[in-house]
Amino acid sequence: RHHARSPTSASQVLGLKACATMPSGKLYFDGEKVTFFAIIKIIRVRLQATSSSAISAHSPSVIVAVVEGRGLARGEIGMASIDLKSPQIILSQFADNTTYAKVITKLKILSPLEIIMSNTACVAGNSTKLFTLITENFKHFYYEDTVLYHWSLYRYYCLAAVAALLKYVEFIQNSVYAPKSLKVCFQGSEQTAMIDSSSAQNLELLVNNQDCRNSHTLFGVLNYTKTPGGSRRLRSNILEPLVDVETINMRLDCVQELLQDEELFFGLQSVISRFLDTEQLLSVLVQIPKQDTVNAAESKITNLIYLKHTLELVDPLKVALKKCNTPLLRAYYGSLEDKRFGIILEKIRTVINDDARYMKGCLNMRTQKCYAVRSNINEFLDIARRTYTEIVDDIAGMISQLAEKYSLPLRTSFSSARGFFIQMTVDCAVFPSDQLPSEFIKISKVKNSYSFTSADLIKMNERCQESLREIYHMTYMIVCKLLSEIYEYVHCLYKLSDTVSMLDMLLSFAHACTLSDYVRPEFTDTLAIKQGWHPILEKISVEKPVANNTYITEGSNFLIITGPNMSGKSTYLKQIALCQIMAQIGSYVPAEYSSFRIAEQIFTRISTDDDIETNSSTFMKEMKEIAYILHNVNDNSLVLIDELGRGTNTEEGIGISYAVCEYLLSSKAFTLFATHFLELCHLEALYPNVENMHFEVQHVKNASRNKEAILYTYKLSKGLTEEKNYGLRAAEASSLPPSIVMDAREITTHITRQILQNHRSTPEMERQRAVYHLATRLVQTARNSQLDRDKLRVYLSNLKKKYEEDFPRAEELPEKTEE
Repeated sequence: RHHARSPTSASQVLGLKACATMPSGKLYFDGEKVTFFAIIKIIRVRLQATSSSAISAHSPSVIVAVVEGRGLARGEIGMASIDLKSPQIILSQFADNTTYAKVITKLKILSPLEIIMSNTACVAGNSTKLFTLITENFKHFYYEDTVLYHWSLYRYYCLAAVAALLKYVEFIQNSVYAPKSLKVCFQGSEQTAMIDSSSAQNLELLVNNQDCRNSHTLFGVLNYTKTPGGSRRLRSNILEPLVDVETINMRLDCVQELLQDEELFFGLQSVISRFLDTEQLLSVLVQIPKQDTVNAAESKITNLIYLKHTLELVDPLKVALKKCNTPLLRAYYGSLEDKRFGIILEKIRTVINDDARYMKGCLNMRTQKCYAVRSNINEFLDIARRTYTEIVDDIAGMISQLAEKYSLPLRTSFSSARGFFIQMTVDCAVFPSDQLPSEFIKISKVKNSYSFTSADLIKMNERCQESLREIYHMTYMIVCKLLSEIYEYVHCLYKLSDTVSMLDMLLSFAHACTLSDYVRPEFTDTLAIKQGWHPILEKISVEKPVANNTYITEGSNFLIITGPNMSGKSTYLKQIALCQIMAQIGSYVPAEYSSFRIAEQIFTRISTDDDIETNSSTFMKEMKEIAYILHNVNDNSLVLIDELGRGTNTEEGIGISYAVCEYLLSSKAFTLFATHFLELCHLEALYPNVENMHFEVQHVKNASRNKEAILYTYKLSKGLTEEKNYGLRAAEASSLPPSIVMDAREITTHITRQILQNHRSTPEMERQRAVYHLATRLVQTARNSQLDRDKLRVYLSNLKKKYEEDFPRAEELPEKTEE
């Protein structure tokens, strides 16, 4: 079915060149070498039986490729779409939950002609949920296999999707484009901020960089969830914070009510903690197994009991939510009024015993599964259960007889792997294992506990298992019939799953607030944090971290932060980003007061490690990360850059840093730039929206060594640092030989005289800066002020005094000719 290959291939469209040796070949993307990743197959879901050549002006012409992660990455979606009438590819990658609402919404907005998916999404008889949802929402489809290729970069899933899309358009649609003529846009999911994977790693949002098993992450700080669904929702929210202020404030209202109403908080927490993994439960229930095995039957019975347990918690959850006042909690209460919950539960109760419920312990759950179905529904099932009961009683009786026979403290135990076995606890020093009767076999010992069995007990276990298989088979047939009757009502369970996970996350936010003095954030056009601290550092430190103020506005949107090594620059940058994320997911933040401007994108350039996988040096990795920021930054971004240019020589590092700063200064993005290059501080004299800040240090005498040492205060102050040669001080503290330190100090002094020039701002520059700052403060006041008339008058009076202090005197200004 493949068309003849055109001389201009889709690979060349993005500047790709494939080698002849396919499995181990290489691909080249924009001149950078990228390892060839894999060969995949796709399925094509055709939505309308219309050939591309016959597409009219009003018929669909968009083709979409969808790729989903596997395993732990399930729910991570990559999408690529192309309009056959327009040379533009749109890429997106985002995290979605099990309802796949974002995917379906995006597809419905695009109204595609065809959807391309990996053929692993539809293995015969076991389609993925995403595939099923797409085929349910978009009818008249079929699929076929096509060999395609994809490659690996930072955005793996969306790049896999676009590779498949381009090959498909080339081979099946027979559409080719001139080299490098396609416009490629990346769009994150709607209503969420974009945080790239490198920034997520730098900020330790989910994984601690020193120890991946450590919980000292933002997720660890906020995760007091009681259900797996709540934990997953918290994780996806941290990676994709909201940008809609109304939705964020609704969440904050809920957290505030939970903090103010203890009865509501503890009542909800008690009910939520009893829920199981509702999403996983739904996934298993709606799947039809390939073969009717004993394990499949046991799984279905177990999950039906779990479903009954879950539905029985709906009424207690409604009772807990009954007195809530906030709109979001009221909406969740309303969703629980759905009559389908009662219909499903009633149908289950006609078949399943009222006392069948989820219990801990494998033997307890085995008993629950055996007697789950009511008696008198199936006569043969009742007989099989009586047989099973008799066998279990016989096992208990036999072990009691053995205990009397040998005068040993024997007891009956059970495990899913061994079935029933004998256990005995005695003093091992007094009772060596060789004194056990020869009748006992398969002896194992842990501390002073013996475990063993006998030939007769093994035979009885086999009879017990055979009886269980019969019970499970007959119960399974009844359960399958019951499930077929409730499938039409099952959609309400998706609402329940969403409600439980959201309530769990909000409770987790409230719980985190009770353990620390967090404050509710406000949302304005200003980033203002009074006495804010690092949330992860607070969890690690014995003492509370040093708090600092932050103030960034549209008029002063670029902070240059200087200070010695280890003074707290990197920690401060991360602290700002973490507080921003916490605010945008609906959590309180660690500060006395906080106001945030919604950030649509959060970029960081913090890490300084080499990347051996892509053969990138520290400097090359820096340049790639900065290039990514500069290509994607917009006026509503938050940019955090830590010590750019360290990977090359000083002159080049200063030059690159200076150029990057000037580029970012042309946008309204809020930027915090930490550096050791004091030359960058002269930007304050040239640009009125630049503020110099530094971390203070104190000099103390070390009596024992008779030397001066640096005491770090971790306090942020205005102006540039006055510390000179703090690198030499750090080298001296690290026991470097004194002669080396002395030579280094001498050479540094000589170089400093040659390179550094004293740039001073002129009175005219100071005048312009004072006028600029006054104007931006007045605009900000007009936009956001909620002060009454008297307080506003006082504020404006103080503003005037500040302006007069900053404004140079007339005699300082150079003479001007009248124009």
